[in-house]
Amino acid sequence: MPEFATVQDYCAALPAAQRELTDRLLPLIEAALPGAGAVWHGHPVWSLGAAPGKSPVCYLKAYAGHVTFGFWRGQEFTDPSGRLTANAREMASVKLRTPADLDAELFSGWLRLARSLEEPVGAGR
Repeated sequence: MPEFATVQDYCAALPAAQRELTDRLLPLIEAALPGAGAVWHGHPVWSLGAAPGKSPVCYLKAYAGHVTFGFWRGQEFTDPSGRLTANAREMASVKLRTPADLDAELFSGWLRLARSLEEPVGAGR
């Protein structure tokens, strides 16, 4: 995939099925992490630090048959849904293949939790 300047450029270049997923996912991410998204290492990442990749919270990455939505500290989550899959280090993610895979309430809860894990103590939101 070519390099992109913005999250919007990245998503606009996706095939229609994946773009439909990101069109539904981006507002949820933006509500929890306003203005924190950037393309870092070739895909969208949302961070709370002063630069992309500093205190990263979540990411999305498109593959041929799905979009991965993941969290840097996702293995610290309590996930009664069982949808998160452990990845390298402390990361965990979910694969989204169709819009039905996107649960706005569940994902918004994950985003709030992910943000709280990266915020300095007492910072709150």
